[in-house]
Amino acid sequence: MRENRTSITLSGLVLDWNDFLPFAATVSPAARLAGAYRTLFKVTLRLHDTAARAVRAFEPIVPGQASVYVCGATVQGVPHIGHMRSAVCFDILVRWLEASGYRVTYCRNVTDIDDKILRAADAEGVPWWALAERNQRAFARGYDLLGCRPPDVEPRATGHIPEMIALIRRLADGGHAYAAGGDVYFDVHAAAGYGALSGQRLADMRAAEDTDSAAGKRDPRDFALWKGAKPGEPSWRTPWGPGRPGWHLECSAMSTRYLGPAFDIHGGGIDLLFPHHENERAQSVAAGDDFARYWLHNGLVAMAGQKMSKSVGNVLLAGELLSRVRPQELRYYLGQAHYRSTLEYSDEALDEAAAAYQRIERFVTRAQRALGADPGAPSAPGGLSAPGGLSGTPGPGAASGPGLPLSFTDAMDDDLAVPAALAALHATVRDGNYALSAGNREGIAGCLARVRSMLAVLGLDPLSPAWHERDSGDRLYQAVDGLVRLALRQRETARARADYAAADSIRDALEKIGVVVEDTPEGPRWELKR
Repeated sequence: MRENRTSITLSGLVLDWNDFLPFAATVSPAARLAGAYRTLFKVTLRLHDTAARAVRAFEPIVPGQASVYVCGATVQGVPHIGHMRSAVCFDILVRWLEASGYRVTYCRNVTDIDDKILRAADAEGVPWWALAERNQRAFARGYDLLGCRPPDVEPRATGHIPEMIALIRRLADGGHAYAAGGDVYFDVHAAAGYGALSGQRLADMRAAEDTDSAAGKRDPRDFALWKGAKPGEPSWRTPWGPGRPGWHLECSAMSTRYLGPAFDIHGGGIDLLFPHHENERAQSVAAGDDFARYWLHNGLVAMAGQKMSKSVGNVLLAGELLSRVRPQELRYYLGQAHYRSTLEYSDEALDEAAAAYQRIERFVTRAQRALGADPGAPSAPGGLSAPGGLSGTPGPGAASGPGLPLSFTDAMDDDLAVPAALAALHATVRDGNYALSAGNREGIAGCLARVRSMLAVLGLDPLSPAWHERDSGDRLYQAVDGLVRLALRQRETARARADYAAADSIRDALEKIGVVVEDTPEGPRWELKR
């Protein structure tokens, strides 16, 4: 394959970027090559569209670009691992879109005004806005700890009241909304195909439970677009009187504000399918917007077969698990299953995931050492500037790179089949370990490049800047690392002079304080006992 500024020659065929990639000037050469390959060989990303109840080829509205909206947190409490699983699943989606050459615009909202937030603040005796801000920071910290790519825009509901009022006006003018006693409701009978997204018939639906009373509703199933002000509650002025927005209205206003009246992908947990996403879709379409072309829903995290939920009281907070395993290991656990499946939590499954990630990490570290590189210094696979975009400023194609196995790309193109993609990853790690045993430098380098390219897509490269900074950036860790390395050098000196008793004594002393030493062909390495 030969490359110049305007074309490449691939298997005797000359491809010009401008023939099929109108956005070629804005993306990396690796992403341009990925786009060329996909166009030439008709390789297509396929995603399961909830609305179609089928896997569909992904065909974006604008060629070469992808717009993604994900329902973010309602910040009445701190994040549990169900929230974090959704974040990881959609982070992998965005990374794969970028790896495939798409220029992605990613929007994830924050619901900072809601009945649940008001009730939680009242129970705690704090202002609603203070509770929302505190919990939002906890979510942001959780996303960052798990290496999730920051969204391009993260709008808050309270910052978009004018857009919500304008949307209600459009619905009222079209006969889809009506005012009653200070509230404004959406008329579900006026919405053609209401229930189609979730596969329900209107006649079988229960009454909407988003207001204290259904007295002002034409039909109990009509849902609130705007809620009239109550004493002590926050409110905003509108043509229908003071009040606050309904939950479903918020996402419709924010998604179209930043992605337009038609965008590519709308995502969220499967628990949001009804009524939230059904109502979003109904009001947006009724207002004249095309809205989302694909609906993606991730499965939930369960404990003993029961959905993890604050209302049930069976939640596992993300912070609790991060006291048991490292963020990388928790991310591996949350992302290892297919995104649409239910993830049944157990301590054993978490430990198995941590061990699996450590096997990958050990190979990457050993391979770096074997190639004469410092494993503690982050570097990019395939000559890329930032693996997986973990630096916080990913660009299109940030996760692309030479050496992604076809088994991996086929799996990711098949509705993000991460289990099959991980099988390809672990197979390459095994090949790399064989190359290490044989001292095959070329084999080591090839396997390392492929492994790191796959890890970049999954957000798991142990040598990425974000993980490196997180593991070794604080002064305490650096001090401990320096002291342990000093002890290990003394141990090596003792072994060199055949004083094995002294060497064993140093190792035993380290183990007593929780430091496990492993002797490898590349020298001793240490980690904290788990």
